Amino acid sequence: MEIINRRQRMFSISRKLRRDNKKVAFVPTMGALHAGHITLVKEARQSADIVIVSIFVNPVQFNDKGDLLRYRRDLTSDAAMLAEYEVDYIFAPEESEIYPEGFSTYVYVEGVSEGLEGASRPGHFRGVATVVTILFNTVRPDLAFFGAKDAQQVAVIRRMTTDLGFETEIVVIPTVREESGLAMSSRNENLTPEEREKASIIYKGLREAKLAFRAGTRNASELVGIVQKTLESEPLARIDYIAAVDAISLEPVEKIEDREVILSTAVYFGKVRLIDNVALNAGQ
Repeated sequence: MEIINRRQRMFSISRKLRRDNKKVAFVPTMGALHAGHITLVKEARQSADIVIVSIFVNPVQFNDKGDLLRYRRDLTSDAAMLAEYEVDYIFAPEESEIYPEGFSTYVYVEGVSEGLEGASRPGHFRGVATVVTILFNTVRPDLAFFGAKDAQQVAVIRRMTTDLGFETEIVVIPTVREESGLAMSSRNENLTPEEREKASIIYKGLREAKLAFRAGTRNASELVGIVQKTLESEPLARIDYIAAVDAISLEPVEKIEDREVILSTAVYFGKVRLIDNVALNAGQ
C-alpha cells in the first residue's frame, strides 16, 4: 500500500492503471474511519483490480469552522486500518494540493443541492461537488463507492456525474449501523455516552414510519409526523428537519406512489448534528 500526497503522483498512477486496463474502485473519505467506511472498502475490493481511498478533510464543505476544527485527523490510524483490507493506494493530499493559491473554480449542482442539508448548511454541497470533481479528475475511477446514509450527497454526485460526463459508476452501499440502530458516523465520537445511547431514537422513528408505510400509509405528512412524535419524546433530541422527498430530484412529495422516496431527518444531540434516512417505495 502506498500513501500518496501529491496530485501529480496520483495523476501518473491513474494514467498507468488505465494503460494497463486495470479496473479502479475509489472510496472518497475525510478520514476518521469507522466500520461504515470499511464496508465501502470491502465492496470496492470485491469489485475491482485496484482500490484507492482518499483521505482529505475538505474545508470548503464546512460552513461551521468549529465543526471543521473538531473533525478528527489521524492518518496513521486510518492507514493502519486500511492496510488490513488490501487497499492499494491512499490519496491523502494537503489542502494546498487540492486548492492551490488562486483557486477560484467551484461546482454547484442546482436543484438537488438546495433543500434539506443544503438549506441547513449553505455552501455545503458546493464544497462536496467541487472536491469530488477534483478527486474524480485525479483518480479517474471506474467505480466510486458512497454510503446511503448521505442520501442527498449521493443525489448530488449522481447528477453531477451525469451532467459533467464522468465515466465513473456511482455505487451506493446500505447504511451501516451500530448495534443500537444509530447510523455509523465519525461524528458519533463527539457524543457523550448518554447522547450516543439516546441518539438511537433517530432510527427508531424512521423505522416506525417505514413500518407504517409497509402497513399502507402513503401520506407523506403522516409518515413525517410519526418520526416527529418519536423524536419529540426524547428530551435530548433537537430536530433540525424531517422531510419526505423524491429519491432522485429531492423534491418534497405529498403522497408516496410508485417512485422511491427518501424519508430523511437531521437531529442535534448537544452540539453534534446527526443525519439519517430510510428509503420508501410502494413496490416494497
